[in-house]
Amino acid sequence: MKNKVSIIILAAGKGTRMKSDMPKVLHKVKGKSMIEHVILNAKNLNPEKIIVVVGYKYEMIKKQLENQDLTYVIQHKQNGTAHAVMQCDKLLKNYDGHTLVLSGDVPLIKSKTLKELFEKQIKNKAHATVLSAKVKNPYGYGRIIRNSDNNFKTIVEEKDANDNQKNITEINGGIYIFNNQTLFENINKVKNNNNQSEYYLPDVLEILTKQNCKVLVYQINDENEIKGANTEEQLFDLEKNA
Repeated sequence: MKNKVSIIILAAGKGTRMKSDMPKVLHKVKGKSMIEHVILNAKNLNPEKIIVVVGYKYEMIKKQLENQDLTYVIQHKQNGTAHAVMQCDKLLKNYDGHTLVLSGDVPLIKSKTLKELFEKQIKNKAHATVLSAKVKNPYGYGRIIRNSDNNFKTIVEEKDANDNQKNITEINGGIYIFNNQTLFENINKVKNNNNQSEYYLPDVLEILTKQNCKVLVYQINDENEIKGANTEEQLFDLEKNA
């Protein structure tokens, strides 16, 4: 039986710093494209649907994945992660279940971790759960800010963090699971008043906490699972740790 979960994989980016014309998610780790690693682990969750949000040179991605049972949505302008999820509105707005959001360039995530994240969400009847990890060097990542009860409060991006917040080593892993109805009732409330004028998915979590929705954090031990690749060096690092 299928689990009551749909999966969105974000795969629209170009990956400018890869020094290549190929879509970022098609770069290989251990002989297989990053997105194929992600799809393989996503399928182990036995979801009802997998939607891939594509953009840059999407024909290449579709060709690479032509034997997979996937649904595609095109994000014509890459205006941020929340904007990417907004493109799935028609497909998911009436879906009764949960929606897991993954990045197509985070190939080392384990299906066991995704199952545990899903189970935590279900067991606690949460509106949303975000994956986090403690890392040695949190520079560049969004920091998880917890309240006095040690529960989720907000995520502060590196460029907006004060000195105290920059010392926090628990980071946003960029993987989220939402009650689907809650997600699509609130995604359009995300604003783009930031340095990049982009719509960021973590902002949904803050919108939910302000409504007293239950937002949880699932912290994992292995930071390699949530590492992505934006540069050739990071790709080499993933290959080493795979």
